[in-house]
Amino acid sequence: MNSPGKFEEDQFRYISDWGFDFVRLPLNYTFWIDDNDPFKINDNKLAFVDEAVEWGQKYGLHIEMNFHRAPGFSVAEDREEPFSLWKDQEAQEAFRLHWMTMTRRYQGISSDRLSFNLINEPYDITEADHNRVLLPAMKEIAALDQERLIILDGLNWGTVPNESILKEAEGVKMAQSCRSYAPHPFTHYLAEWSNPDYSQPEPEWPFRHYKWESEYWDRERIFDYFAIWAKFADEHNVGVHCGEGGAHNRTPHAPVLRWMEDCLDALKTYNIGFALWNLDGSFGVLNSGRKDVAYEDYYGHKLDRKMLELLQKY
Repeated sequence: MNSPGKFEEDQFRYISDWGFDFVRLPLNYTFWIDDNDPFKINDNKLAFVDEAVEWGQKYGLHIEMNFHRAPGFSVAEDREEPFSLWKDQEAQEAFRLHWMTMTRRYQGISSDRLSFNLINEPYDITEADHNRVLLPAMKEIAALDQERLIILDGLNWGTVPNESILKEAEGVKMAQSCRSYAPHPFTHYLAEWSNPDYSQPEPEWPFRHYKWESEYWDRERIFDYFAIWAKFADEHNVGVHCGEGGAHNRTPHAPVLRWMEDCLDALKTYNIGFALWNLDGSFGVLNSGRKDVAYEDYYGHKLDRKMLELLQKY
């Protein structure tokens, strides 16, 4: 969600009608503050989140509430934050304030229907700094709502499990979240926000890097990639979910489907749930803007039926 406003109920209905059971809400804290002040939360501006949570319950969907932009941090570069979540106490206080607001507001909704994904894709920080900042928020949430499931993205953009925080977060109901964007030059081919190399040829699957011959990805390597998360889940008895994945619309459709099937097969084998980055957009099954897809009309949207049926298969 890139601008303030409402989610669309129809999209929750589509997801349910297709047989899926999960929606992740990438939220931006600036949508519900006044005067650009991170400490001035306007409860009335949270009505659009209330609606999404209600539609999740109406259509039998689990809602994962994620701060894609939190006070002091986001992977997106559309706004310069006034402080750093990882360095500044004021940002950390604002972060806890916003999550405690959510905790109080949605207390009583079962964790079967609602989870909190505290921060999207932390990067360029040490494990110790990550834990120092997030643990107080986790413990405050758990103190008020002991049953609330808290999901932490892995370190380094969601790619590395965080083992140490498990030992420090006793009493917190926790899971961790990985990503399905590997190999990145394949999934983010010519993505304008991802420093594209326009000399790169169109990717194929299996994928060999056009500059580094030794950089080779195939089905076996995909299984090895997710096996790290499966081992982490088994050894520590902690849930793991793949909170984002998919390929941008510039990667050719046929290789994307072959790559996606290998990813989905690995995730299903390891009992790891999966979500696309978006439903409607360049990674999604609706209105993706691909030039090599025979779209089907679906309530006025352009549906990628082949991708949808592949997701439904798994």
